[in-house]
Amino acid sequence: MKLVIFAGGKGTRLWPLSRENSPKQFDQIFSGKSTIQLAVDRIAPVFGLENIFIQTLPKYAVTIEEQIPGLSKENIIVEPERRNLGPAVCLSMVELKKRGFDDSVALLWADHLMERVDDFTQALQTADELIKENTNRFVFLAERPRFANNNLGWIKVGEKAGELNGVDYHSFAGWKYRPATEDCDRMFREGNYFWNPGYFITSIDFLIEQYQKLAPEIYNDVTSGNYMNAEKLHFDEAIIEKVDLSDAIVLQTNMGWSDPGTLYALKEALQTSSESNVTQGLNVSLDTKDSLIYNLEAGKLITTIGLSGMVVVNTPDALIIVPKDEVVKITKLIDKIKEEGQEKYL
Repeated sequence: MKLVIFAGGKGTRLWPLSRENSPKQFDQIFSGKSTIQLAVDRIAPVFGLENIFIQTLPKYAVTIEEQIPGLSKENIIVEPERRNLGPAVCLSMVELKKRGFDDSVALLWADHLMERVDDFTQALQTADELIKENTNRFVFLAERPRFANNNLGWIKVGEKAGELNGVDYHSFAGWKYRPATEDCDRMFREGNYFWNPGYFITSIDFLIEQYQKLAPEIYNDVTSGNYMNAEKLHFDEAIIEKVDLSDAIVLQTNMGWSDPGTLYALKEALQTSSESNVTQGLNVSLDTKDSLIYNLEAGKLITTIGLSGMVVVNTPDALIIVPKDEVVKITKLIDKIKEEGQEKYL
């Protein structure tokens, strides 16, 4: 099986920790490692570094070479420019096909965390076998939800469809992206909705066929060398949301997966309890709980009193203070910073 890790995102939701020239997947803030290093560490011992490919943008290629020194330069797939994941995934499949591969393939992401790595790799191995058994389908990994998170996509898991090596797999019954709070609470209670971590396993040929059928304009732009004009669609919009329910099966997982895609989600991924604080750098807090306090400015003390559910991130050139429920607006803040002509801080 080939495994493609996508590492071209800007990570704007983690600003100011993550910047245009140093996105979140390269920040070495997890015990001295970045999430892309952790992503490779999870799968290399099982699948081999030679089967791992990383897709990124030209300006990040050198960083990947530095952070993953054992990875061959041939295994770094470079996009001409950022065109979202719809064209990006198509480009990776076309490139692998050009190299003579027709294996099963796993689509993975460079900015996730995982508590139970063995459960993750076992799920990938089972999915690999399921695709080899039938190359004309997708296998979706569905993570058992720990709480009613309405900032994620959810997978509806259907009836048991079969068993492989003692592992049950289920029919795919649909998606629900970022449900309303009341819907999310209901889905969590019902028990047949799982978090969607966005891990898809299929065959290279089948995925190319899906592009030809469901997103022919993107496929034609990618294969004709017109990548710069390919429509900026997410992979979910271009392909996954259009997939016939019968063309996919679901593996239920309990990997301890998290996507630190916002500053508060980063706090949730690192916390020891919901009431605890997650801190870094020089700081002193009094009567403060459930907060992320990151200070990256040497020689400066950050102090807080009476905060609850807050995010405070101080860097040498930018400071943000935001309630946890408002961190989703950081992308709007980025737009505002651009409007104010302050792009140098991005």
